[in-house]
Amino acid sequence: MDERAPPAAATLSPYHRFSRSEWADLRADTPLTLTSGDLARLRSLNDPISLEEVIAIYLPLSRLLALYVAATQGLYKATQRFLGDEDGKTPYIIGVAGSVSVGKSTLSRVMQALLSRWPNTPKVELVTTDGFLHPNATLESEGLMAKKGFPESYDSAGLLRFLSEVKAGEREVRAPVYSHVTYDVLPGESIVVDRPDILIVEGLNVLLPNRPAKDGRATPFVSDFFDFSIYLHAEESDLEKWFISRFIGLRETSFRDPSSYFKKYADLDDPAAEATARDIWTRINLRNLRENILPTRARANLVLTKGPSHRIEEVELRKL
Repeated sequence: MDERAPPAAATLSPYHRFSRSEWADLRADTPLTLTSGDLARLRSLNDPISLEEVIAIYLPLSRLLALYVAATQGLYKATQRFLGDEDGKTPYIIGVAGSVSVGKSTLSRVMQALLSRWPNTPKVELVTTDGFLHPNATLESEGLMAKKGFPESYDSAGLLRFLSEVKAGEREVRAPVYSHVTYDVLPGESIVVDRPDILIVEGLNVLLPNRPAKDGRATPFVSDFFDFSIYLHAEESDLEKWFISRFIGLRETSFRDPSSYFKKYADLDDPAAEATARDIWTRINLRNLRENILPTRARANLVLTKGPSHRIEEVELRKL
């Protein structure tokens, strides 16, 4: 009888795991192409990203993605030669997922800036899935305002159609625009995506699989169109703290805009603002995280885990 101990769980993981310092060493000679001024324009409110963070985490990631994109471009050209079709261009699509307040927007904007500085990917576009939320009027009529950000609150068919057209190399594909001030889709507004080298798609539920159709029809996932996916992770307690801090800070900025959906919160004192933010977090965002977002973490190609100070402390890269 073989009495050897079973292999440790870590050896069965589909990921390579790196500490912060181990990952930073993979930067090699990748140059820093962002300034502190660039970073100030790219960071989101309450996300204290530093140039040191860019050097330690984002430069190695940009190097890895540049290698992946170059390999994919080579494979695409080989496939085109095989098919005898030299026309067309297929963008490399990167999905970015994670909870509300985890820092997806900052990560996506920083990666867009870094990747656009690589010679083979000068054209990098960014689209958020917020634009594919159903308008508030629709959500209200269907009783879904309290589940905004949940899978059922999105125009999934529209998002899949958009990604399908982009991946097919179509010209001037349009995506709707969302306003975080009015908390609604902007009627008649759109972003035009015109055959970029890379498209970054950022959203809460972009890694969520669809339920299989009962009649056996093909039901593509949003992530089926991704060449690479990133999940940004943090502990629930940290996410709640960051969400509340951001909410309190917004009282002095966008909440005071006369057109803001949240202007009713602008004059709350600190205790009332904190209680309101905690209630919103618990009723909506925490529930969405537990039910829909966190379960998709294991589907990502790369998992970045933040510590309490917003620094990324661990990196997990899926094995090939």
